[in-house]
Amino acid sequence: MKILRVLCLWAVCLLFAANGWASDVIKIGAIFSASGPASFLGTPEKNTAQMLVEQINSQGGVIGKKIELIIYDDETDVNKCVLAANKLLKKDRVVAVIGPTTSGNTLAIVNRFERARVPLVSCAAAEKIVKPVKKWIFKTPQSDRHAVTKILNHAKGKGYKKIAILTVSNGFGQAGRAVLKKLIPAMGFSLVADEVYGPKDTDMTSQLIKIKSKAPDAIICWGTNPGPAVVARNRVQLGITTPLYMSHGVASKKFIELAGSASEGIMLPAGRLIVANQISDSNPQKPVLKAYKQNYESKFHSPVSTFGGHAWDALQLVIKAIKMGKSARPADIRNNLEKITGFVGTGGIFNFSATDHNGLNEDAFEMVMIHNGDWKIIK
Repeated sequence: MKILRVLCLWAVCLLFAANGWASDVIKIGAIFSASGPASFLGTPEKNTAQMLVEQINSQGGVIGKKIELIIYDDETDVNKCVLAANKLLKKDRVVAVIGPTTSGNTLAIVNRFERARVPLVSCAAAEKIVKPVKKWIFKTPQSDRHAVTKILNHAKGKGYKKIAILTVSNGFGQAGRAVLKKLIPAMGFSLVADEVYGPKDTDMTSQLIKIKSKAPDAIICWGTNPGPAVVARNRVQLGITTPLYMSHGVASKKFIELAGSASEGIMLPAGRLIVANQISDSNPQKPVLKAYKQNYESKFHSPVSTFGGHAWDALQLVIKAIKMGKSARPADIRNNLEKITGFVGTGGIFNFSATDHNGLNEDAFEMVMIHNGDWKIIK
């Protein structure tokens, strides 16, 4: 009987050791598109997460434990993303996961995290990720609904009435298109053209010619690079002078590099990270943005990215939830994530709740314009 009790105790200890929350380290997983078409998004996310874990561990870790960050590169491939999620949940036994980078890849794995009862804090923007609310799923980028509202409010202020849209046919584009088609008429505009392009398309001339024939007051392009840069260049080549708005999916210097001089004058909603030096000193985000920018650029010798900021926010929110509950149990992390309010991140000030797993609103954005190859807040 005594031997049986010892064996049972030993088995329980092994079970606890197999879980990140019960060991001497806290295992947190990450899935980023560090290679493939979305690498310009995923690479700064990966860099940021690794940098942040180094900083946290150098300061003693969290609740007396070091963070072990387990990162997988999904190569911007949905099947590899699913495989990575399965490894993190079944093999690595992580207590939480940050990422993936893209909306389509995130949507492909949310049900796995719901079933596994492990929190996932996505770095992708599509509103469908958290609406309707899923118990174990959160995200840090501002939602497409708030981005669309920001754009349309600006367009209304300019007196525009007829809107054309050009969206990419992936998860991010489809989610944005659905919101655009709903809010454009709801906010008093006429949708005069609705064109779509593929994520691998290298010429959007035909779509832009159709849009031009409808004589819109403004065009809204919804996608992530390289497609939007192609749209910008084709627009100039066709001599189209209609004002062009982009989504927050191109809020990085990579877009300006790809589009070149064709990016001049393009407008979009963006988080304050890319215009940190232009916001008021009284803005509570400013010290956070300046510190992250300085740390990142000094370590990696490359410009800071809005998308890296999504990973900073995701990991910091998980860490905050662990500190709040003094626990790295997945259920405790989830419960405390939902209680976080007033958290100043790179993407805005987060106020999570049981009915809001993004915690941001339209105020998280600034409307910016590309001017002389850089970002400028539109006053």
